[in-house]
This record gives sequence, structure tokens and C-alpha cells, in this order.
Amino acid sequence: MSCSRQYIDRRRALTAADGLVTGAFLSLAGPSHTAASAPARGPVFTAATEYTNPVIWQDFADIDVIRVGATYYASASTMHYSPGAPVLRSYDLVNWEIAGHSVPVLDFGPKYDLNGARGYVRGIWASSLAYRPSNRTFYWLGQIDFARTYVYTATAVEGPWTRLTTISTPYYDAGLLVDSDDTLYVAYGNTTISVAQLSPDGRNQVRTQQVFTAPSSVGTLEGSRFYKINGQYYIFLTRPANGQYILKSSNGPFGPYTMRQVLLDLRGPIPGGGVPHQGGLVQTQSGAWYYMAFVDAYPGGRVPVLAPVTGTSDGWPVVQLVNGAWGASYPSPAVPTPPRLVTPMIGVDTFDGTTLKPRWEWNHTPDNTKWSVGNGLTLRTATVTNDLYWARNTLTHRIQGPTSTATVQLDFSAMRDGDRAGLALLRDSSAWIGVKRDGGVTRVATVGGLTMDGNWNTTGTGTELASATVSGGGVWLRAAADIRPGAARPGTFSYSTYGTIFTRLEPAFSMGNDWRFFMGYRFALFNHATQALGGAVRVTRFELSTP
Repeated sequence: MSCSRQYIDRRRALTAADGLVTGAFLSLAGPSHTAASAPARGPVFTAATEYTNPVIWQDFADIDVIRVGATYYASASTMHYSPGAPVLRSYDLVNWEIAGHSVPVLDFGPKYDLNGARGYVRGIWASSLAYRPSNRTFYWLGQIDFARTYVYTATAVEGPWTRLTTISTPYYDAGLLVDSDDTLYVAYGNTTISVAQLSPDGRNQVRTQQVFTAPSSVGTLEGSRFYKINGQYYIFLTRPANGQYILKSSNGPFGPYTMRQVLLDLRGPIPGGGVPHQGGLVQTQSGAWYYMAFVDAYPGGRVPVLAPVTGTSDGWPVVQLVNGAWGASYPSPAVPTPPRLVTPMIGVDTFDGTTLKPRWEWNHTPDNTKWSVGNGLTLRTATVTNDLYWARNTLTHRIQGPTSTATVQLDFSAMRDGDRAGLALLRDSSAWIGVKRDGGVTRVATVGGLTMDGNWNTTGTGTELASATVSGGGVWLRAAADIRPGAARPGTFSYSTYGTIFTRLEPAFSMGNDWRFFMGYRFALFNHATQALGGAVRVTRFELSTP
């Protein structure tokens, strides 16, 4: 994953063009780290249906995808959101659910707590997910702040995940390989690619060696994914944001490696979106291979797309194209009948139970004394500020594309003077609809002009655009978002006093499509004070719906 201040300017690559694919994997029928346990027994059918891309129209970038038995798992970047590194689960590579998070809390310093500093566009970058059959354990590995690498483990992706170790070498954009002899290797780096060997317990680095330097004609290569297939070692690399390359070694994990281009300037399946790139390879139980990449699709973020892969007789992968492009649809993977339906990523949440569902992530690490669930989500004010970007305990939810609507039922009866609570479209340029309590009077209002600069410092704390007085103790708030890529798109706000007829508060908000914040727009629930702590609101219902 590229950092705009350190590596290549990706803007020049976001216009998709006719593609050329070279290389490829036809004889990849042998085992790999993506098939980390014995194939599931049972009937395998040839699917008669098709799937469409994107397979998930939500913001899940820098994907690492594996298969364990009959189940597929994927990990993604989350930057400053906590918990981090979500683990997605699927039984067919097409329908996915969020199962948990590999990094339970971003406890990497006060900036991740909004405690005197902020961690925007830091935190969980491209990282790796692997499964180790010898101890039946999942491993997550990623570097933080270019300073050190963290390893977390769990015996089930739902958790609990615990920190296994901290390694002083920052493995940038790492790919973790569990070799057939159970040795752990890590491929990492930007343009200069290295391979590290870890100790048998995975806690320490035993050896590291530079194995490849990208030629100047290619430029930046990063986003390592590490595989062993039919005795050959492969490092799958991205050229942000328009290409994918692969290295191959027949002489062990430390090389030497040779390189082939997999794709460059390939037309993607999302109108207005970028070139599919940076992701991982995975093999189904029947031996077929697929490549799950992401497409830059702002303002919504980076969304996963899936394509079948075949290969040449000498073991180089080829992405299967449709009319010279990454297909908008393909035949569905032939897999065993899924054991159950996955949990939808949209729908209603009434915040029952004792924990948040895994679809939710906080903006930075929350103050856990200031929120609770059960009979709704209670948000007590945790920060006195007039700047939403400094307010703790803002809870976020990915937007479903291409368009979707979030509706919130809000009990504001316990708000205090100076409090601000509501529903935001959150990014480096933001707007919200919410409730303001001032001088004992409650108003529903829309606020725009919340902005950051390129160093993620606040440049605008917002201006009220429209308002209306509300009485009683509750209101319904609604935000509708169009996240089709290619241009700035509108977000609209409305409210209701009874939950049936909604009144628009103009004007519409223009959601920008610049990539540099990396994460896409999110719906966000917030409650902060501008005068003194002590107030609270309760969200009794959240619904994410599509047309």
C-alpha cells in the first residue's frame, strides 16, 4: 500500500485502459499455503450461475485471501479504525461476511487514542493473514508506523486474537508464508523486496535477505503476497495503482527470482473505477485458481473484485479476461454447497447483546467507559471539542455501493447544552446531520465544511447549513450516499419526527473522490460535547439499506 508522501503518486494510474496480460499458472494443481488444510470431502458441483464484480461493494483494500478446508478468509487494511484488520469469511469466494478483527485494539500509542495526537492514515496498512496447520492457528502480521512489526494469533477468526510478538524490523506490505515444512517466511518491501525467516515459534527474525530489486522500467513494486506452489516460490507484487507482477524462484524462498508481468493498465469491471491490482491468489478445493484484487473506486474506497486464473505450462499465472478486460461477471466458482448463508453486511442493527457486531469500527481507539450496548447503543460524551475529527467514540460503518442509505433512530433526551450528536458522512472532507442542544433548545441541523489538509490536520470544523426545531426526546436521521466512482458524488441528509415521512435538509453534500486519505467515506455515529461532559444519546436502531 502506497503512502502519498513517501512513494509513487498514484493519481496518474487511476484511469483504466485496454489491458494486456502476460505470463501465467496453468499447472498449479498442487498444494499451496492457500489450501492450508486437507480439502473438504463432499460433492463438488460445477456452478451454473454467474457472479458479478465487485464481489463486495464496500471498502476492503490490500486483500490477503486464504482457504482453510472448505472456508475462505480474507484480511484488509483499516488504517486508523479500531478494531483493525477485519477478517472476512466465505464459502464460495463470492458471498462474504465479516467474522472478526485480527487487531482487537489499536494500542500503538496515544495518537491512536486521539490523546494529544491523531493517527489518521496510519495504523493498519497492507498486512498478511495465514493459517498454520501444525498448531491449527491463524496468524496476522503487519508493520505499524514504519517502526516495527506485530504478530497476532487466534485459533478461530472470531477471536480472541492475542499479540504473539513484536519484531523490530518493520515488514512493509508483508506477505506471510507457512512453508510445507512449517517454516515461517515473510516477503516484504517497496521496490527492494526482501525475504525474512522467522523462528519456529514465530516470535523472532532468524534471517533476512534482499531477493529482488524492481527494474527502473517498472518502478515501484510493493504489496507482497508469498506462495509455495508445486515446489516453486512466488512473490505476488503490485505496481500502484495500475499493475501486478509476480516473482518466481525454483531455488528456495531466498531466490534468485525472475519476474513476469501479470497485468498492466487493465480495464476494470467498475465504470469510473481504476485498474484491479494488489490482492491475493487462492485455490479452490477442485484445483481452480482465483485472483482477488481491489479497484480504486472513490468516494467509496477500494472494493474487491474476483477473476479466475489459469497458467502457462512453465507455471506463470494468467488472469482470464472478458473482451480484453477484467470481467464484470464470470461463472461462479465450483465449490461444495455452502454449509449456511453468510451474514449480510447490510440490514438492521438494534445493538442487542453485549458486544458490537463486527461490521462496526471506531474512529481511533474508543474510551470504553463512555459507551455501551444492550437495549441500543449508548454514547456518552467522551470529548469536549468543536472538531469532530478530535472527538472520541465516533462509531463508523462502511457504505454499501453503488448507493445506500443509513437511517438512525436517536434518543436525545439525555443531551446537555453544547452537545452535538448525529450521523455523519466521514472522511477528510465531511458533513453531518444531527441534533444540537443549546440554551435548552434542541434543533436538528446539517453541518458541512469539516475538512482536513494533506497532513490530516483540521482546516475546517464545520458550518451550519440548515436547521429545524424538534421537540420531544427522539428523532430519525437519514444519510443517503452515492459512491459510484469517477466523480464527486452527492450525499443527502433528511430527518423525521415519526420515522415515516422524511424531510430533506439542503444542500446536498459533495463527496470527493481523491484517493489520498485511502479509506473511503463511511457512515459515522457520533456524540461529543462543546461545553462539558455528562450528556448522552442512545441509538435504538441503525438500518443500512440499498434501493
